[in-house]
Amino acid sequence: MEYEIFKQTLKENNLSLKAFSELAGVKYDTCSKWGKDNRPVSDWVESWLNLYIENKDCKELKQIIKNNICKD
Repeated sequence: MEYEIFKQTLKENNLSLKAFSELAGVKYDTCSKWGKDNRPVSDWVESWLNLYIENKDCKELKQIIKNNICKD
């Protein structure tokens, strides 16, 4: 994953770099070095973000369904 795409994906999903590092269990210093001096984003990050986004979307959909089914 290119660093610019990584940054854009975080932004689109309202994640700061600090929040990402905490959720993913990666030291903030490590994440903050990606993109500097041609340091690549770790290989696992793209799949982790895809799963995070899919999970977030599923939770939102679940809540919408729950709200609509449980209406009185």
